[in-house]
Amino acid sequence: MYFAHAVGATAYGVFSLFLAYFGIFNLIGDGGFGGAAVKRISEGRDQNAYFTAFLFLRGALLAASVVAVLALSEYLASEGTESMVFWLLIALVVAIFYGVTMNGTYGEGMVGISQTAGLLNNIVKVLIQVLAVFLGYGAAGLVGGFIAGMVAGGLFSLHFLRLRLAPFTAAHLRNLFTFSFWIFLSTSGAIVFSYADTILLGYYMTTADVGIYRIAFQFTAAATFTTVALQTTLYPKISRWHADGALDRVTLALARAVTYSLLLAVPVAVGGWILGDRLLYFFYGAGFAAGAPALAVLLLVQVVNVFMYLQTMCLNAIDRPRESFYATGTAAVVNILLDLALIPLLGIVGAAVATLITMLVNVAIARHYLARQIPVEIERGPTLHILLAAGAMAVVILLYRLAIPLSNVFLTLGAVALGGIVYGLVLLKADAGLHDEIRDLVMQLGAPWPRWL
Repeated sequence: MYFAHAVGATAYGVFSLFLAYFGIFNLIGDGGFGGAAVKRISEGRDQNAYFTAFLFLRGALLAASVVAVLALSEYLASEGTESMVFWLLIALVVAIFYGVTMNGTYGEGMVGISQTAGLLNNIVKVLIQVLAVFLGYGAAGLVGGFIAGMVAGGLFSLHFLRLRLAPFTAAHLRNLFTFSFWIFLSTSGAIVFSYADTILLGYYMTTADVGIYRIAFQFTAAATFTTVALQTTLYPKISRWHADGALDRVTLALARAVTYSLLLAVPVAVGGWILGDRLLYFFYGAGFAAGAPALAVLLLVQVVNVFMYLQTMCLNAIDRPRESFYATGTAAVVNILLDLALIPLLGIVGAAVATLITMLVNVAIARHYLARQIPVEIERGPTLHILLAAGAMAVVILLYRLAIPLSNVFLTLGAVALGGIVYGLVLLKADAGLHDEIRDLVMQLGAPWPRWL
C-alpha cells in the first residue's frame, strides 16, 4: 500500500514486470529440480546424495538462465525495464542460494524452518524496500529489497540445514530427471498463470495498467493465506504417506485442507465484491480504484485456486507429476490464447476473465486424474455452513453500506470488521465440528476462548 502511494502505478508496473521476468528465467534456472529434490529428499533415502546432485544441477542451469537474459536484453529494454537487466542477473544468482537451502530444509520435513525463512525473507524485503522508496530509489529500491530478502532467508535456512555434500551417482541424477521433467513442465504452466497476463498487459496496455492489475491481484492474495499454508505443510507429509501406502490419510487430509482453505477464501471474496472499490481507493490510492472490476473477477479466481493448489500439490506428492503437468499445461495454453483474445478487447478485466477460465480448466483436469488415485471429496456440511455464514455477512455489509456512506477509510474498515464478526459468529454457531476444532486450536496456542462461544 505504501509503495502504491509512493511510487505510483507506472513504477510499480515496472517492478511487476521485473517479477514476471524473474519468475520465468528462474524457472529456467531451476528446471523443476527444486520440486524433484524436495520429493526425493522427503522420501528419506540417500538424502545427502540427492541434495548434492540437486546443487550440481542447479548451478549448471544458472548458465542457461543467464544466457537467456542476455539474449533477450534488447526486448527487456523495450518494455521499459532496461535498468533492470543487471538486477535480474543478480537476482537469479541469489535465487540459487535461497532455493537450495529452502528446498533442503523443506525436503527434510522442517516445514517450520522453511516457512520462517520465507517470513524473514518477506520482512527484510519490505524493510529494505520501504527505506529505499523513502530515499527516492523507486522501482530500483523495490528490486534491491527483493534481492536482500532472499539473501536473509537463505542464510537462515543454511543455519538449520542438516544435509551435507556427498557423492552421488548417475542413478540419483536419473531419479531427479525423471521427476523434474514433469515438475518443470507443470511449473511452466503455473508460471504462465502467474505472469503471462502481466507480460501481455505490458505489451498491449501501458505500464500503469500493469501496476493497477497486479495491485488488484495482490489484494486478493489475502484469500489464499490458509491454502498456501496447508499446501506447504501437507506436501512432505503426503509424500511420506504415499511412500508408506497410507492413502486413506491423504484422502482425509485433502478434504479437510479444502474446508479450512474455503474458511478464509469465501468470506474474503464475498466481502471484496461488496467493498472492493472502496478498499482499493483508500488503501492504494485513487489511481488504483480503476482495478475494481478486475478485482471482482480475481476474487473468484482465488476461490477456485483453493482446489487448483491443493489438487495439483497432491498429484505431485503422490508421485504423479505427469498428470499434474497435463492439467497445468493444458490450462496454460488456454490461458495464453484467452489473454491474446481478451486483453485487447477488455484490458485488465479481460486478463482477469482469462485467468478465471484457465483455473477452472486446471481444476477439472486435475480432479479427473487425482480421482483415479484416491477419492476426492468435499466436506459438504462444513462447506454449506461456510456459505451460509458468508451469505449472512454479505447481507449485513450491504445494509451497512446502504445506511452509512463509506466516505473515509475508518468507516470502510468498520464494515470489514463488522462483516468478519458476523461471519465468525454465524459459522461457529452453525458448525459444531469447526467450532470445537477452532476452539481447541486457540486454546493450544495459549489464547483465551470466550465461554459464551
